[in-house]
Amino acid sequence: MFIRASRSGKHTYLRLIEAYRDADGRTRHRQIAQLGRADQLSKEQVDALCASLRRLTGFQTPPLGTPEFEAAREVGGPWVLTELCRSLGLEDALRRALRSSRRQFDAEALVRLMVFNRICDPDSKLGVLRWLDGVVMPGLDLSGVHHQQLLRALDALDDAREALRRGMARVLKPLLDTEVSVVFYDLTTVRIHGEATVEDDVRRFGHPKETGGIARQFVLGLIQSADGLPLDFEVFEGDIGEVSTLLPMVQRVLSQYPIQRIVLVADRGLLSLDDVAELEALALPEGRRLDYVLAVPARRYAEMPDLVRGLRFRDGVAEGVFQGRRLVVAHDPERAKVQTAKRRARIEALEAFGDALAKKLDAQDEGEAGSGRRASDRGAFSRFMRRVLDEKLTAFVQADLHAERFCYSRNDAALADAEILDGKLVLLTSLDAKDLPAAEAITRYKSLADIERGFRVLKSDIEIAPVYHRLPERIRAHSQVCFLALLLHRVMRMRLKAGGAGLSVERAFEKLRHVQLHKARIGEASVSGLTKMDATQRALFDQLKVPQPREAGL
Repeated sequence: MFIRASRSGKHTYLRLIEAYRDADGRTRHRQIAQLGRADQLSKEQVDALCASLRRLTGFQTPPLGTPEFEAAREVGGPWVLTELCRSLGLEDALRRALRSSRRQFDAEALVRLMVFNRICDPDSKLGVLRWLDGVVMPGLDLSGVHHQQLLRALDALDDAREALRRGMARVLKPLLDTEVSVVFYDLTTVRIHGEATVEDDVRRFGHPKETGGIARQFVLGLIQSADGLPLDFEVFEGDIGEVSTLLPMVQRVLSQYPIQRIVLVADRGLLSLDDVAELEALALPEGRRLDYVLAVPARRYAEMPDLVRGLRFRDGVAEGVFQGRRLVVAHDPERAKVQTAKRRARIEALEAFGDALAKKLDAQDEGEAGSGRRASDRGAFSRFMRRVLDEKLTAFVQADLHAERFCYSRNDAALADAEILDGKLVLLTSLDAKDLPAAEAITRYKSLADIERGFRVLKSDIEIAPVYHRLPERIRAHSQVCFLALLLHRVMRMRLKAGGAGLSVERAFEKLRHVQLHKARIGEASVSGLTKMDATQRALFDQLKVPQPREAGL
């Protein structure tokens, strides 16, 4: 039975209709009762009619009760990262590397949990557990996970680092140009806490770039493709020389990736001519070639100023030969003016300080009483040289320590040599002009700035530092987690850019955080559902090339 509304003239009538089948099996309708005009039936009359029908049938409507809502849990970010891991093959690489029948927990799931946390809301290992309470990890049941299991997962990750490195190479090979590939290499320092020393400790005292003071640190070396994909990393002792890290990393990349011709781009701190010679002498498999574009620390070489003076610049670029190798020099006049002006201002301030010291000594010699204790020539020498050292101007201003009276002089020749190199970017390359025009060599080197942006992402968004682990294996495993987070971050950046999103990775995650799973209970009934997404959120999943979240997959 059902209620039918039908019009008759100007009015609408409600009728109780029964559906039945006739002798031929055809559906027929007949009116059982007329309930009256719709506009004359009040809500109270309808409620009373429904209550009477319930009494006649014995049906009792259970009280609904007060809805109880669970805390909403974030779905968007973990869903996107899970789908990226699957599509890239990273999930499979982790599972293969961490496979073990001896562990009582899923190490691969816990490593992914720590990687996702580094991207979405970086925190300590205890903080990971707090974050887990507010998110949904698609396809994973991580109830009962505790802190010690996270630490054991880090140990397993370090034990499997070589297997994972091979797995990562399989994941990244399809994304690289194996004919000619440009790779960038750089180092950064990472601040770390802890006092006691341990065996094979990688923590050393140094000057972390983010603090400016003396603190314990380790060094992280990172190598990435021209597209910004991190290819490999290594953890070094905190006081290691930058130059000594270059060759081992290059050799490892060449062994992992079947690149026929690799062009290495690295910064000036990683170069000495001896290392260039070793780089050129690397034994490569037949048919493979290693080239380089390396910045030269021009002020380190005494012959460089005269060499640059003899170059002819066209459109801010010139070429020459330095110790038998091709030299490319770029000149930025505006930057040169700023560098020169700053140095001259520092020298003038230093000379003014020296003149003040000399005037005080002359006044004393003439019998004038000055304020403070009596000055001496030896004391003036000492104060002046400390100031010269603090200003790092020993190459341009010198005090004559053998003279009886305090005096100093400016080295105008050294100053002229320094100014000729102001605003200059000096590159050394094994590629000739046909393979790499000078302007393109400059462009290639300036692309190295992207690896610096990767370090900023590691230190700001992913928060690799400060590190509180003391064991070298835990430090390496923590760095591995951050490296995997950087890889996913860079893949997201590439896809957002290709999809025309106009959003950074950070802004994308702000949008994704509002895609949540909601659950409520009313009496014995339980209901759940996902946030209704707006157009921007739906577009994000398309631009990232991942399917939209569905409750069945959570």
